[in-house]
Amino acid sequence: MPRLTKEEEAARVSGMKDFDLAHSGGGRLAGVDEAGRGPLAGPVFAAAVILPDDVIIEGINDSKQLSEKKRGELFDKIKEKALAYSVCAVSEKRIDEINILQATFCAMRRAVAELSIRPDYVLIDGDKSPGLDTAHEPVIKGDSKSMAVAAASILAKVSRDRYMVKMAEKYPGYGFEKHKGYGTKAHYDAIRELGICDIHRRTFLKKILNG
Repeated sequence: MPRLTKEEEAARVSGMKDFDLAHSGGGRLAGVDEAGRGPLAGPVFAAAVILPDDVIIEGINDSKQLSEKKRGELFDKIKEKALAYSVCAVSEKRIDEINILQATFCAMRRAVAELSIRPDYVLIDGDKSPGLDTAHEPVIKGDSKSMAVAAASILAKVSRDRYMVKMAEKYPGYGFEKHKGYGTKAHYDAIRELGICDIHRRTFLKKILNG
């Protein structure tokens, strides 16, 4: 991502806030995003965030565009400034039972349902509806267009990463603290050496299990 001048960065963030205000209809708008659809291990996480209309969080962006340090800083700032937020996870076992897409939708629905304030409208990162009862809209690349969705992206990503670091202590040798469950060469090598553990997604490892 090219480095922006201070003026360009301010305009980018302001544009994200304007996007939210244009979609809120004057009511409470929540942003929703997920983290962990692709890994071989661990739950999928989703977060929902409602930010005050007058709050602009400097430096906020799609979590994948930020360093781990910056995500951590924004994680605390988002929780401090949000009117309401929630983070929910659906386990790897449930992912194997209903598939990753449905598990992601389940996590998103839970995250919205657990907000302490009911939103009037919800923006969801992606191109599919998770089936919310609340009025909502999927937005492709929503985490780079909407401040609320970007905030949800960061909460989901940091929460999941920190969970996987804890799992690295419980299941040593797999390197979860480094790759967070994604399918790196080191992760596949560890699986071949140690076998799968309780938090691996078996449906993601059919070739190894059937080999």
